[in-house]
Amino acid sequence: MKPFLKWAGNKYRILHRIQQLLPRGQRLIEPFAGSAAVFLNTTFPQYVLNDANADLMNVYQTLKQYGRVYIQACQSLFKPEHNVAEVYYAYREEFNSTSDSFRKAVLFVYLNRHGYNGLCRYNKDGRFNVPFGRYRNPYFPLEEMLAFHRKAQFADLRCEDFETVMLQARPGDVVYCDPPYVPLSNTANFTSYHASGFGLEQQQRLAQLARTLAEHGIPVLISNHYNEFTRVTYASAAITAFHVPRFISCNGAKRQPAPELLALFDVPAYMQTAVLS
Repeated sequence: MKPFLKWAGNKYRILHRIQQLLPRGQRLIEPFAGSAAVFLNTTFPQYVLNDANADLMNVYQTLKQYGRVYIQACQSLFKPEHNVAEVYYAYREEFNSTSDSFRKAVLFVYLNRHGYNGLCRYNKDGRFNVPFGRYRNPYFPLEEMLAFHRKAQFADLRCEDFETVMLQARPGDVVYCDPPYVPLSNTANFTSYHASGFGLEQQQRLAQLARTLAEHGIPVLISNHYNEFTRVTYASAAITAFHVPRFISCNGAKRQPAPELLALFDVPAYMQTAVLS
């Protein structure tokens, strides 16, 4: 099942790699939920979905709670007369000013599907600032939203710091981390999908926590760019490197395959039998 939101770094295209490497467990914890592609395409009995983007988690919580009522409210905005720049910018302003969480969640789906390149981006004041996308006929993801609603009944949805969520993991859990990627160049940093950003210090903090959890019987799988920084930072993990198409660049001619990795911080062999039992 594809995610219902367009999302930079969406893991749908590499699901087969993630599925092959994810250990078994009773609960999957995702501290960086993003588009929730892994959640939607795995079969754990329970889930914890977390993301620092409060707007994103408000959408997920609203969809989980209200189901078809919320979906119909979103669908009502997908009309030809709403697919014009003037309406888009009016809805964007409403999104940035409203305190109604339900309405904000409805507007988020509209902005996500009508905004440029499916980006979720904020300025330094925390205001959503993605421009109008000028799509001829934006797709409304009805079936995808229904699928998320059904599966979300088995998920605990949170909006906390990644460390807070990971420290609540226990043996039997599996953690999959898809943090904002380490930039491949000084001009390729797309971490502003929520206002706080995610720098190299946080990347190192995440890797250290992954090592600690693995030593306590909790495997952690992390995705990121493959470069010198991640090779060093994930040195104690089993690294699988590969290339994936790049879809973020504004210039289509520059959308070249990008080097990525999956780093598995696995439970020590002497602990694995006890954890699985």
